[in-house]
Amino acid sequence: MPFSETANKMDFRFAHRRYSLPFRVPVRTSRGMWRVREGLYVRVERPDGSAGCGEASPIPSPGTEAVDAAEAFCRSLGGLIDGQALAHVPGNLGALRNALACAMGDAVDPPRHRNLGVAALLPAGRAALADGPQKAEAGFRVFKWKVGVGAADDEMAMLDDLIAGLPGASRIRLDANGAWNPRTAGRWLGRCADRPVEFVEQPLAPDSKGADDQLAGLSADYPVPIALDESIRGDGDVARWLDAGWRGYFVIKPALLGDVRGTLRKLAAGRARVVFSSTLETGIGAQAALRAAFSWPGETPALGFGVWPLFADPGFDGPPCAPSVRLEDLDRIDPEALWNAAN
Repeated sequence: MPFSETANKMDFRFAHRRYSLPFRVPVRTSRGMWRVREGLYVRVERPDGSAGCGEASPIPSPGTEAVDAAEAFCRSLGGLIDGQALAHVPGNLGALRNALACAMGDAVDPPRHRNLGVAALLPAGRAALADGPQKAEAGFRVFKWKVGVGAADDEMAMLDDLIAGLPGASRIRLDANGAWNPRTAGRWLGRCADRPVEFVEQPLAPDSKGADDQLAGLSADYPVPIALDESIRGDGDVARWLDAGWRGYFVIKPALLGDVRGTLRKLAAGRARVVFSSTLETGIGAQAALRAAFSWPGETPALGFGVWPLFADPGFDGPPCAPSVRLEDLDRIDPEALWNAAN
């Protein structure tokens, strides 16, 4: 239940816990191997004894929120907060603000969907050639493949092998994690033009010189859509790209947004093409992020949440990896149990 004006004047018990969870299999991207997921849980207890939990799961990359900074701010809050606590969270701690909003029960609009499709995450490199057909047998028809890890020519050849091993109606998303330069990105986009590639995600690093203009140029020059991912680190980046008239996809990771409800409303008003995606969070964060996806009023392409099983301890995973996720699947996640397990 959202806080009321009366609740704003009350004190609520506040606690936080940091977690460090090894992945079941290290996640390989263009930035290297990611072996351990670190983040924070927060818990808010109301005077009537009811409680809510949230998860701050920032992605460790340059220019983004740091778990250490989020933890330091949590310590500064002490054990009691009031209903105005969200207003005091610094703007550079969007994931923490989101976690606190979730714990307060005031993060997203009501659901508009009951069932949404899911894209399967494929491993980088040649491992995708075996994993793709297996996931296709399980019913998946949208696949996300991490590229930019090996030589471009080798990966381009593997793309054709991957396509050949999948059902004819399959669509593939290529995620470069900003690994390419403009020339390589152009080669890839040209190569994908006559292949079943739904979009190419973040071909250029967001911090490279002239990246915004180059991304806009690539988007205009090639028919395959480009999706912004690392270029969107928070609410302000969404507003900036909307103002710039971006017509490609927005890969939205709700866990990184400080104001999920407000930002989704801006995207809807701008008729943006939105793909909801995971930050490789645990079940608490996954439940909240998927609720944001279910609240989206527009067309909802396959969700980027086909990531589980993810952790060495499967008790921290989100919903089982399946070609679709139902709204009732989210109710099976018990945030309080995960909070206790992180102790």
